[in-house]
Amino acid sequence: MKKRHPKDPVTTPTLMQTFVSVAASFFGVQSSRNRERDFTHGNPWHFILLGFAMTGIVALIFYGAVHLALRMAGQ
Repeated sequence: MKKRHPKDPVTTPTLMQTFVSVAASFFGVQSSRNRERDFTHGNPWHFILLGFAMTGIVALIFYGAVHLALRMAGQ
């Protein structure tokens, strides 16, 4: 078993840490320390719900950008 670094938290990840982990997963990058923290102390439902929410936000941004581009092309 890997020895834990003294500065590593033993508590569950905060909302901001969960957000950063989900955002990193969108790009496919994640430090091994954060990945280990998420899988060891994180609640999977927090990551799943935040992932769906962020996917919806990205979809709405794309929809708005395409809608804006089509509106500007028609003028």
